Amino acid sequence: MLSVSNLSVQFGKRILFDEVNTSFTQGNCYGIIGANGAGKSTFLKILSGVLEPTSGHVHLEPGKRMSVLEQNHYAYDEYSVLEAVIMGNKPLYKIKKEIDALYADYTDENAEKIGELQVQFEEMNGWNADSDAAAMLSNLGIKEELHYTQMSDLDTKQRVRVLIAQCLFGNPDVLIMDEPTNDLDYETISWLESFLANFDNTVIVVSHDRHFLDAVCTHISDIDFSKINHYSGNYTFWYESSQLAARQRAQQNKKAEEKKKELQEFIARFSANVAKSKQATSRKKMIEKLNIEDIKPSSRRYPAIIFERDREAGDQILNVEGLAASQDGDTLFKDIDINLTKGDKVVVFSKDSRATTAFYQALNNKQEVDSGKFSWGITTTQSYLPADNSEYFQNDLTLVDWLRQWATTEEEREEVFIRGFLGKMIFSGEEALKKSNVLSGGEKVRCMLSKMMMTRANVLMLDEPTNHLDLESITAFNNSLKKFKGTVLFTTHDHEFAQTVGNRVIELTPNGVIDRYTTFDEYMSDPKIKELREKMYGVNV
Repeated sequence: MLSVSNLSVQFGKRILFDEVNTSFTQGNCYGIIGANGAGKSTFLKILSGVLEPTSGHVHLEPGKRMSVLEQNHYAYDEYSVLEAVIMGNKPLYKIKKEIDALYADYTDENAEKIGELQVQFEEMNGWNADSDAAAMLSNLGIKEELHYTQMSDLDTKQRVRVLIAQCLFGNPDVLIMDEPTNDLDYETISWLESFLANFDNTVIVVSHDRHFLDAVCTHISDIDFSKINHYSGNYTFWYESSQLAARQRAQQNKKAEEKKKELQEFIARFSANVAKSKQATSRKKMIEKLNIEDIKPSSRRYPAIIFERDREAGDQILNVEGLAASQDGDTLFKDIDINLTKGDKVVVFSKDSRATTAFYQALNNKQEVDSGKFSWGITTTQSYLPADNSEYFQNDLTLVDWLRQWATTEEEREEVFIRGFLGKMIFSGEEALKKSNVLSGGEKVRCMLSKMMMTRANVLMLDEPTNHLDLESITAFNNSLKKFKGTVLFTTHDHEFAQTVGNRVIELTPNGVIDRYTTFDEYMSDPKIKELREKMYGVNV
């Protein structure tokens, strides 16, 4: 279907890809993974023809159509929403415009040409284009009254949904998507997961959303050492199998037959879990065909995120009474009554992200509320990771000196001790002397995590903690929170985070709070909760 031959990409002295030969076949969904800077987005741009490789070439089977998720949110501002979607099928749209132009300047001479074009248009199911595009938009949460408005009149989140509809439109043979879940809510991501899981053609996707990769991928394509290797299964299977292979490699004294048996048992266990997935049949076949030799250890570096507590908190963690907050004339939340106890790991949720951020800011005395009060248990200590951490990085301190600000003992102030903390977060050697005001978004979050680990608090508050992090850091972070013995309040768009860490969901609404001890998936799928949520917001959810 789609192949690359002898592909090399070099920027200056830096080699991203070196003589890559690989292919992507019909019916499979490939999740492209790799460390930050490995070249994931660059590879998609080369596949789609946006960038030229240094050498080698990309070959798409003749007669096949490729569709690419547009990254420029303003590229179609001069078009209506419906027209922008139909433009996703370029051959169809071209014929449609030719027919319209000929009708606009109709003569007997071009009547025959119109007839020929209409035959082609019908063969491409063109007469249903408007209704198919409208259905796609509705499924993605773009209401019918917006279908004929200009793209320039939409907000960013609406534009993203239209562009997703555009790339899905017309059943493309090859679908290329770079971070398609960005700016989507849980319901829309769920719809997209279901659509792609049942999509019969080729999908190539880059995403930091592990739940999404697990739901849609039949293969993981790992960019490592300037090469690309395909592995059967989804992200979780790749991660767990590569970790197992790495452990086995470290066990020099373990016999080869014992290692093989351990790998076989792992594959059998995973196959049983796959039987419950949306792509059970195809995925199970992939894994059944897998050779033990195909499982390889990854060279990926995972940060060592370990949250420990100076002391265990008592039963009383947090009491909130009648809390209310507003912004720009909008009620963010009101009548919030909550009592947190030891062992709670709470997904703090709202349709309006301003509400959750205001909630955390209030609990950390960084924002005043309209009414209500709260009190922390006397045995609690809190540590907070805000969604916007820019205030912490205004100076030009080295990372060693930056982290030293939160040291509380002489031992913690020692450079060797601080470098040890930074090393756990993959700031080793000279990287520990980088200036704090020149860090990337992901580096800043890793610094904030170092700060939180050093404070050894028994209550963690996390507002969109996975923003800017790569898959390796997200996976390590997720695992650390599952093991953490203290209390966690967190808000995240990472479905896997929400489902695997949380044991309670608290939803803040303009008309009160919904509070349930349950998993996130159960909360979102419960019809009674859905009915209550719609009542609280006054709109469909």
